[in-house]
Amino acid sequence: MNEAFKNNMKPFLQEAWHVSGFEEPTVIQKRTSTTIGEGRDIIAEAPTGSGKTLAYLLPLLQKIDATKKQVQVVVMASTHELVVQIHQEIQKWAKDSGILSASLIGGANINRQIDKLKKKPQIVAGTPGRVLELITKKKIKMHEVQTLVLDEADQLIVPEHLNTVESIIKSTLKDRQLLLFSATLSRETEEVSLAYMQDPAIIRVQESETNKPKVEHVYMICEAREKISLLNKITNIPDSKVLAFMRDIGNLSVLAEKLTYRGLTVGVLHSDTRKEQRAKALKAFRTSDKALLLATDVAARGLDIDDLSYVVNVDLPKDSKQYKHRAGRTGRLGSTGGTVVSLIEPHELKQLQKYLGELEVDLQEKVLHAGNFINPK
Repeated sequence: MNEAFKNNMKPFLQEAWHVSGFEEPTVIQKRTSTTIGEGRDIIAEAPTGSGKTLAYLLPLLQKIDATKKQVQVVVMASTHELVVQIHQEIQKWAKDSGILSASLIGGANINRQIDKLKKKPQIVAGTPGRVLELITKKKIKMHEVQTLVLDEADQLIVPEHLNTVESIIKSTLKDRQLLLFSATLSRETEEVSLAYMQDPAIIRVQESETNKPKVEHVYMICEAREKISLLNKITNIPDSKVLAFMRDIGNLSVLAEKLTYRGLTVGVLHSDTRKEQRAKALKAFRTSDKALLLATDVAARGLDIDDLSYVVNVDLPKDSKQYKHRAGRTGRLGSTGGTVVSLIEPHELKQLQKYLGELEVDLQEKVLHAGNFINPK
């Protein structure tokens, strides 16, 4: 691996790196490490599954002073699952460092979270609403925070979160560091961000620069009524893990009922799913040999699932950006690759081809025969 990258780490990070089995830092990790260490603001765009979380965590854990009993780093993300995953990574990489951490998510018991903050963690990960609530209650002293991270920034700088996120940024001192990481960054997100940054480094990593496992992109032509049967067949492929996307919660719930009636174990993730149900669905999905998870786009953001075999577009994404986010759930670093399957009606083919053209990705038509995707005829 890159010895200079490793040798610059504190001993606890070197040990965690050794335990992780990583050999080389990823492109985004190499390009952001020194800049973050220098305290500079960053806007970073890199593909889903390219190692963005560690790109900011490693240099920030390196900088944290464990002797100072105050929150020094706040990481924000839009979904409960992503916050939980980030916090798990913090705990894994901060082991034996003396650095304490806490996760702060809406819907969980706020008094327990206040108790966690009384233990003086140096780094916290949270959803915007809960973070702002705790700032308002004076449980997080933002004037002590040195670095604020927006993970999947394009999902935080949206109308539903924007006022909250801006209030949190404004609660920090002017000389704090602001880091934005995302798989896709719109012009609007950049423009809003620049208003709160000082001479940020803008770092972009293209899909072609990453060494992620190969992902195959295929489509199957069918009628709307045939989609349930095809999804059923894909899920019945031995050792498959299938994450299927739909746009509408009502249609998703109806499809889940029909598939359950057929004997499949189906997990459901959407904005109305309660926290306990989400956790139960994800646990069952991760531990089952043959599993199906039906999700809407917002609910699935940030999901990191090992060896996800198939991402299935039951409904066509609204644009190429959404397709990219869905596809990014498979073929993540450390996996064996995966397949993105779009179940489309004949009139949708041109739209799908347009998306894949914009993403410069090859697309092939396939049919399912005896548990294998094969060329038609």
